[in-house]
Amino acid sequence: MNVSHRFVVVTAIFVTCLITANIIVVKPTSFGGIPAAIVIFPLSYIVGDILTEVYGYRLARRVIWLGFFCNLIAVTAIWLGQLLPPAVEWKGQEAYESILGYTPRILFASFLAYLVGEFSNSFVLAKMKIRTKGRWLWTRTISSTMVAQALDAFVFIPLVYLGRFELSFIAIASLTHWLAKVGYEIIATPFTYIVVNYLKKKEAIDTFDYKTRFNPFLISE
Repeated sequence: MNVSHRFVVVTAIFVTCLITANIIVVKPTSFGGIPAAIVIFPLSYIVGDILTEVYGYRLARRVIWLGFFCNLIAVTAIWLGQLLPPAVEWKGQEAYESILGYTPRILFASFLAYLVGEFSNSFVLAKMKIRTKGRWLWTRTISSTMVAQALDAFVFIPLVYLGRFELSFIAIASLTHWLAKVGYEIIATPFTYIVVNYLKKKEAIDTFDYKTRFNPFLISE
């Protein structure tokens, strides 16, 4: 299919949400240890729902990998910027390293949780769309988010916090993280309906992945 400007806009929003979330994720909040990325990261899952529902798993898969590599570029650029010697009159090097100086552990946890979460979200939604014959969109968006966000939360939080905080804190943070994101999805359901219906009408498509191979590594399919 030819790529429309609407697809480009949705893709740009997805990638922007992802990169922004991975910049601010280093700050844990007082709300059960939830990372500050909670303000933006769930939106990437909502956009992921929209991509899969309208354009199908094949294109969603490409966008997920695009987001991964764009985030890798951002992280690499931030790391290289940290290595550059600061100007004598600039006093922000320590703050730069403290906020943007990702540890390998955080990067690994972030990248792994992202891939596991996004692909499971897209897979569950695409499969449920076939089972429900395209009806009851809300059941697909919420169910896929419940599965994907559980995997995301219980991968990312333990990998980042294990050894730094008590197990009870990690368990509460993971559960709170999951509940907050699922709640985010439920609240955003009317918005998702509006965008999905608009795109289906304007693009004149409603993709069903009947013959799709769901291997996440088949980018060129």
